[in-house]
Amino acid sequence: MNIRIAGTVNDSIVDGKGFRFTIFTQGCPHRCKGCHNPQTHDFSGGSIISCEELLCKIKSNPLLDGVTFSGGEPFCQAEALAELARKIHSIGGLDIVVYTGYTFEELVSGFDKNPDWKRLMEETDILIDGRFEESLKSYDIKFRGSTNQRYLDAKESLGQNMPVNAELPE
Repeated sequence: MNIRIAGTVNDSIVDGKGFRFTIFTQGCPHRCKGCHNPQTHDFSGGSIISCEELLCKIKSNPLLDGVTFSGGEPFCQAEALAELARKIHSIGGLDIVVYTGYTFEELVSGFDKNPDWKRLMEETDILIDGRFEESLKSYDIKFRGSTNQRYLDAKESLGQNMPVNAELPE
């Protein structure tokens, strides 16, 4: 299975807790004003890479604490990312953080039409949800760009069928 990406970062410290392999997906319907990654908006941009090639890169870095799916909009490629996340979890010891412009509530309400959204959510450990709002931009919040975005425990949120905040790491 393949993913259209804008790029990767092998050892990010700003896309979640610890050292992370970050995958910037290509294509985003939200096009938030002031977006940090506007080059990821075009659905035909970037390049195609196989999930296996990404998995090899991830496995080759023993210092990683986890993998982050950013964007673009990861839920636009939910099928491939859910499968990749499942394989990453099978390695053991790595968590999955997903940044999305959708809210938790929007994603859950779309599960019937987009079953792959549910599969990706089930493989997500931390969900950072909500569109970037330039008027709410803040440098004082960890791992988020604007104060409307939430840092959610995806599994607890799914279990309770409502957003459940995760504890932010120190």
